[in-house]
Amino acid sequence: MAVAPQKFREVVFQLLYAHDLGRGTDDDMLNLIAQELELSKKNVKEAQARVHLVLAELDKIDALIAKTSHSYAFERIQTVERNILRLGVYELLNDPLVPNAVAIAEALRLARKFSTKESALFVNAILDAIHKSMVGEKPDEALLSKSIEALVQVEEVSEEAAKNSLSKDREQEK
Repeated sequence: MAVAPQKFREVVFQLLYAHDLGRGTDDDMLNLIAQELELSKKNVKEAQARVHLVLAELDKIDALIAKTSHSYAFERIQTVERNILRLGVYELLNDPLVPNAVAIAEALRLARKFSTKESALFVNAILDAIHKSMVGEKPDEALLSKSIEALVQVEEVSEEAAKNSLSKDREQEK
């Protein structure tokens, strides 16, 4: 039985994420994903094949993401967003069966589901800029800057919360 395109994309994203973390072999992931997401092994193998296509283009994809997010270092991009971007960029560049608008919309959906609204804004800005560059249009630098500012604010709030939590833990230990 065929899996819905949205579900398939989620499986591909999850496998990319697991690969990025260095967790599990293809066989391990095949069994885990099939069981946890109630998919046939055939569907998971198809998703793994897509992951291998993305990984074959990884240097090119990562370089394009890094170039586009020039004022936000590639290394700072969180694992979830990085892998959503990788899948979105792969579809923009290499999948003629997926219209560019669908590739971007699906990446946004994944970001909203697996991350935050600020991450979705960032993913949208990066993919929009890449798409516009592909079709010869000028990317919206203001949108990109706004999305990066939102991510930085979230990082700052998270860091402050972590520091406060650590301070409270230390006080309780005394």
